[in-house]
Amino acid sequence: MKVLHINCNYLGTALHQLMIEELDSLGIDNDVFVPTYDSSRKVIEPNGNVQVSECFNRRDRTIFDHKQHKIIEAVEDHYNIKKYDLIHAYTLFTDGNCARVLSEKYGVPYVVAVRNTDVNDFFKKMIHLRSRGIRTMKGATEVFFLSEPYREQVMVKYVPKSSRHIIETKTKVIPNGIDHFWFNNCPTASSIHKEHIKLVYAGVIDKNKNIMTTLSAMDCLENKGIEVSLTVVGRVADQSIFRKINCDKRVTYMEPVKKEELMNIYRSCDIFVMPSIHESFGLVYAEAMSQGLPVIYTKDQGFDGQFPEGTIGYHVRPDSPKDIAEKIELIVNNYDSFSKSAIEKAEKFNWGQIARDYFDIYKLIAAK
Repeated sequence: MKVLHINCNYLGTALHQLMIEELDSLGIDNDVFVPTYDSSRKVIEPNGNVQVSECFNRRDRTIFDHKQHKIIEAVEDHYNIKKYDLIHAYTLFTDGNCARVLSEKYGVPYVVAVRNTDVNDFFKKMIHLRSRGIRTMKGATEVFFLSEPYREQVMVKYVPKSSRHIIETKTKVIPNGIDHFWFNNCPTASSIHKEHIKLVYAGVIDKNKNIMTTLSAMDCLENKGIEVSLTVVGRVADQSIFRKINCDKRVTYMEPVKKEELMNIYRSCDIFVMPSIHESFGLVYAEAMSQGLPVIYTKDQGFDGQFPEGTIGYHVRPDSPKDIAEKIELIVNNYDSFSKSAIEKAEKFNWGQIARDYFDIYKLIAAK
């Protein structure tokens, strides 16, 4: 079976290449097309079945149809579309619109994913393109969401009632996976020293990640006589926030580290806390879970709904330090159970099983 993957985000993370490698191992013949304006902006070296194309420039991003025309033309230049059994688009608007146009022209079915930028940028802010997103979902054979909250949000806020049923029947929630490294290095469940709670956050330091609210939650805990500290690991994107956390004696800041060192940092801490304002999924939650850390995540955002509430941690309101502090206390009071559950349930994010889920969907589509 031949599948053409269209993925504008492929170079920015290793996760998509891991997925393609798993699909390769299952016998899928995969080609990946990566439209970009700057191929140097990458964190991976693409495999041989990946075609990176600088087919538009930075200015083109402001005119949707102009950019789309360039991407579609580049795909057609590189591939004979008719030889594929399926097209997999990794975003609804940039990749999905392209897949829909190719599908209508060549008769090849497509599946499409809806991600954070689709929800919080395109649907929310680009009202003139909403109908395009609806049309792309209606034309797809399957529509993938990373989480249940995002599926519900799109269905309720942006999909007209007249189209809701036809789209809902073809939606599936499939999460992202994490590197095999984390599963190859799973610890046994850990314990906590309740007299000093060690929190940890790993990721970009910016307003969206909401570290300042975490610090306010630490104030709430200290007002109850609970000693608490926070380790922050990541790239600084907002200097004003960085200066504030760097002045807090309870915070230890570390620049981005390799996964081997991050693993040791996780194991030296107790709870992973990231109450992001917006979050499409958050791989770091799953990575932290694999090392025995219960997690604090945002209500109605990407990670919420992956597990029953109170099994691997709790969702919180991102604007409520009190809520965050209370949920941390609940975890501390039953820590061993949370830690053990986090390790066990992290297996949900194993790329082997996730790729198998996609493989089964591909085969069903091909059979039709």
